[in-house]
Amino acid sequence: MTYTTTPQHKIGSGFGARSTTDEVLRGTDLTGKLAVVTGGYVGLGLETTRALVRAGARVVVPARRREVAERAVGGLDGVEVDEMDLADLDSVREFTDRFLASGRDIDIVVDNAGIMACPETRVGPAAWEAQFATNHLGHFALVNRLWAPIARGGARVVAVSSRGHHLSDIRWDDIHFEHGPYDKWAAYGQAKTANMLFAVHLDRLGHESGVRAFSLHPGEILTELVRHTSREEMIERGWIDEHGNPSGSFKTPEQGAATQVWAATSPQLDGMGGVYCEDCDIAEPALPDDDSWAGARAYATDPSQAARLWTLSAELTGVDLTS
Repeated sequence: MTYTTTPQHKIGSGFGARSTTDEVLRGTDLTGKLAVVTGGYVGLGLETTRALVRAGARVVVPARRREVAERAVGGLDGVEVDEMDLADLDSVREFTDRFLASGRDIDIVVDNAGIMACPETRVGPAAWEAQFATNHLGHFALVNRLWAPIARGGARVVAVSSRGHHLSDIRWDDIHFEHGPYDKWAAYGQAKTANMLFAVHLDRLGHESGVRAFSLHPGEILTELVRHTSREEMIERGWIDEHGNPSGSFKTPEQGAATQVWAATSPQLDGMGGVYCEDCDIAEPALPDDDSWAGARAYATDPSQAARLWTLSAELTGVDLTS
């Protein structure tokens, strides 16, 4: 089967920035489908879990804080919580081993969990930079270890990126900020670029098995993700006013989760993949001199960069579906 690159251009989905999860799922029956949603117990992840369950899916929520997750999703039928810390590759392996032992196929993966702009933090025996390790490498290991059930299910894999990818390309000479000062926003931007490149190459590798991958920007939403950002910084960035009211451009959680739910389920995307989405549609390429942060930066959708990152990630994590 010849791989055909999906154009990075809008398809006219009929949805937009204010569309909700219920709207994009209207008429969709996910009965019998199994989804894995990382961080599916808080913020956009919880809204994604709720939406998929309402459409009939069963959802597995691997969670770093298992007790918190069980309380959050306790009233939802068809949700199963397990323990997993994306920053700990042993924890990822233990979760995937338990899942593989169940023999189930996977229809949807939403790599939703992540951290943003945290203070300099090192994780694992190699002291990796935490945002790259958690947001990218943990999800890379998860999907690669679950490849057999993902391939059997012909799954959609959705990597939740951000317009924050505009902040940084991959810092090939110093990914883990070992040789220069740490910049929490550059680290976040690099991790979000990595999420996009992961989807680009996974789509290329998985299409023959019916596996398609997408990345996306959910929009601006005040969730637990902002916990490392001070009130003063949020005011300075225009996220909130001096009274704590969010910017008018901010979405509700139901609107914010809509793009990842749309990417995970919409028949409008059948036969497509490897592209970056915004506002429940495929995004346009970012213009070189456009400082609006809209669209997909060329470095974050470059197939050669995606292949290079895949090779590096496989070396760092020790897992690779191609082997």
